[in-house]
Amino acid sequence: MLSPRVPLFLAVAAASAASAAGQQSSQQPVFSSGTGVVNVTLTVRDAQGRLVSDLKQDDFVIEEDGRRQSVQLFARAVEPGHNDTLALDLGLLLDTSESMIKMLKLSQEAAVRFLQSIPRARDLITIFFDEDIRLSRYDSENQQGLIERIETIKGGGWTALYDAIAVYLARSQDASGRKVLVLFTDGEDSRSAIPLGDLLQTIRSSAVTIYPIGIMGGFPSGSTRLLQSRAFLQQIADMTGGQLFTPSTSKDLGVIYQKILDELSAQYVIGFVSDNQRADGKFRKLKVDVHRDGLKVRHRPGYFAPGPVR
Repeated sequence: MLSPRVPLFLAVAAASAASAAGQQSSQQPVFSSGTGVVNVTLTVRDAQGRLVSDLKQDDFVIEEDGRRQSVQLFARAVEPGHNDTLALDLGLLLDTSESMIKMLKLSQEAAVRFLQSIPRARDLITIFFDEDIRLSRYDSENQQGLIERIETIKGGGWTALYDAIAVYLARSQDASGRKVLVLFTDGEDSRSAIPLGDLLQTIRSSAVTIYPIGIMGGFPSGSTRLLQSRAFLQQIADMTGGQLFTPSTSKDLGVIYQKILDELSAQYVIGFVSDNQRADGKFRKLKVDVHRDGLKVRHRPGYFAPGPVR
């Protein structure tokens, strides 16, 4: 296990410095891999909401800032191969703060059942957080130990939700493949050092797809706290091409996990080398369409170009 405070302040300091400078430095995470190849993970559904997994490379059109790009990498999760491109790196963040005490049992059950359902990941980072952040790395060989730890964890303290997300993002930038973060929380923050604006900027800079599982039963119905927390979780899901789920009871969990598993099994990864080779650190908008009518593509809205080398 790593010390909770050392990676926290490193991540917060990096994000705050980038914000204060008003530009993207070479230290800020960029949504790219390899030698200038930009990889985009996406999900396609038809008009009835059903996943579409049989598209070919020629079916996709990708634009960066309105300019069409040439697709140079294509991989489908339904097909074997493409190990590096489709490899799954999983982050599991579990909120154990005071605000989650009433719903902690449901949150624990949700996390355990998810781990039992998800395919074995290449890399598994777990973070338990309240006012402290406790980070560990697991693999498929010791996943049972993680389940036992989840089942016995106690809750309490303030909530450093934004810091916990920033720590995970800082730890997940280097490897190729798909990066998925499943976040079990009520969405409320009360103790983070990183400001919300800096966190959102860092999320926009990452290649992580976030699936928040909002355990919202601790809030009064219709309260401002509930609406604000839900809005935040919806925002980070939309920013990353993920999806927000809000289970009311443990009976909802099976359906939620099957939806996530189905998405992971039907995803595409396409890659291109941008025709804009300027190392200006600016945000570049992405738009992916398909030639087949009636289909909706979900993906993150863009990425940050690398900054100038210093």
